[in-house]
Amino acid sequence: MKRRGLVITAAVTLCSMLAAGCSGQTQTETAADVPVSSENLQDTDTQDENGVVSLTVWAEETNHELLGKMIESFKQEYAGQAEFDIQIVTSADAETRGRVLGDIHNAADVFTLADDQLSSLAAGGALAKVPNAEEIKAANLEGAVEAASIGDTLYAYPMSADNGFFLYYDKAYFTEEDVQSLDRILEVAAENEKKFSMEWDSGWYLYAFFGNTGLEFGINDDGVTNYCNWNTTEGDITGVDIVNAMLDISASPGFLNLPDGEFISKVQDGTVIAGVSGVWNVMEIQNAWGDDYGAVKLPTFTCAGRQIQMSSFVGYKMVGVNAYSEQVDWALKFADWITNEQNQILRFEERNQGPSNSKAAASDAVGRVPAIQAVIAQSEHGVLQRVGNNYWGPFTTFGETLAAGNPAETDPQELIDALVTGITASTIN
Repeated sequence: MKRRGLVITAAVTLCSMLAAGCSGQTQTETAADVPVSSENLQDTDTQDENGVVSLTVWAEETNHELLGKMIESFKQEYAGQAEFDIQIVTSADAETRGRVLGDIHNAADVFTLADDQLSSLAAGGALAKVPNAEEIKAANLEGAVEAASIGDTLYAYPMSADNGFFLYYDKAYFTEEDVQSLDRILEVAAENEKKFSMEWDSGWYLYAFFGNTGLEFGINDDGVTNYCNWNTTEGDITGVDIVNAMLDISASPGFLNLPDGEFISKVQDGTVIAGVSGVWNVMEIQNAWGDDYGAVKLPTFTCAGRQIQMSSFVGYKMVGVNAYSEQVDWALKFADWITNEQNQILRFEERNQGPSNSKAAASDAVGRVPAIQAVIAQSEHGVLQRVGNNYWGPFTTFGETLAAGNPAETDPQELIDALVTGITASTIN
């Protein structure tokens, strides 16, 4: 987004953006309350001295080529109405919230975000409301619409319905029965001197061990802080039971705590034959395992003497428009365009990303992709990701400690108490 002659580039650092975040947030809250519509935005859009509409779009590098095709079709669709200069700047989807709220006036006009970032961005006044909300709601899956909304207000355009995680496995080693149980997966991996991998310093993945246990967690009404009773000492399953179950897993020679970014390299070199990840890795998995590539819901794990189905966050991705864009009307049209039915089909065909558009999601081609079917199957055991600011940080030490086998022999209750204290903290850690 161009503003006062400044052009955002990839060289702008995250640190400088975050430093500006607190001072700018109060100003943006008023803007969020102004209804956005094509009628009242048409007059606010400006063009440069040459009559060019300039937009900046943030996207992950792996999506640049695909987005380039969508940009060209957008230009063709609106040929004669304006001349466009649409620039793609590399930015990780996971960093959208921090970068936008850190420097909203110099953030991109259009950006991709995961559903857990929506509340903060909307509260910060960063998101233009979707003007054709009823049309978009009718065209997309109910869960995707819910994820892109706060109350009845749609704040972003649903783009994909596959931002969850599940189990990938190599059929050369596992049967369909084997992959139903984590105990058996670890046993097979160890027997073959291979590994099952999962990222354990991430609260996103570690929710898998807590979600279907009867313990409680969620975001408070303030939209910022969390409630959590995972450290309770009462009930059929306690936090200590989960800690001990995880320690049993980490003790297996078939287990490997592996960041998601390293998952593919270990699949490719033959170290990992099963692991927890998402659809963003499906093309690389297919290339590595070929016809032996398999994908299913997460397995059960042993906890307190019983088998517990691993849970997950059910995630969606969407496209947001900066409420402070100088081309906000065109930015809304562009966001609408890159998330419409034809472009969701294109995104599926080229990147195997599961559509949120109802018609696109119902296609036979989507039904034949194991990874997308695994997301759908796992969604029955997951919840929509709604977490407060302090959820993520405490998991780093907790997960790393358990993955290492609790080398200091810290009391399990102390470990789970520290996790819950961090998650429920009233100030940002």
